[in-house]
Amino acid sequence: MSPLERLIAEAEITRLVTRYAVLNDEADFDGAAALFTEDGTLTRPSGGEPIRGRAAILAAYKARPPRISRHIISNVLVDVTSATEARCRSTMLLFTAPPGELPAKASQPALLGGFEDRLVKQGDTWLFAERRGWLDLKVEA
Repeated sequence: MSPLERLIAEAEITRLVTRYAVLNDEADFDGAAALFTEDGTLTRPSGGEPIRGRAAILAAYKARPPRISRHIISNVLVDVTSATEARCRSTMLLFTAPPGELPAKASQPALLGGFEDRLVKQGDTWLFAERRGWLDLKVEA
């Protein structure tokens, strides 16, 4: 893999991580689930057992009560291990509120955590094979 190919892969994966946050915040769960491989797994930052398979991930998102959310993603660090495999770690700050008019008042303290991802390239597209989230802090005003 050339240095240019590695930089392109890093940019594509960083975009994937950001796209996931945007789709999640827009409640576009079909779009968010499509960013996983068919047999991908998701462990939510709030914990619980891993959710296995794209269809199960989609069902889990659709079963969640409606909310307003804003994920702020930073410190995205991509490690491309081959032309078709990579790992990524990112930091997340999450604000949530009940559904309603914007601007909304946050319903709980902001949550600080992150994601550790295993990614694979299928065709021309990077996808999450595994996305494991965690929480570190509740940020109270």
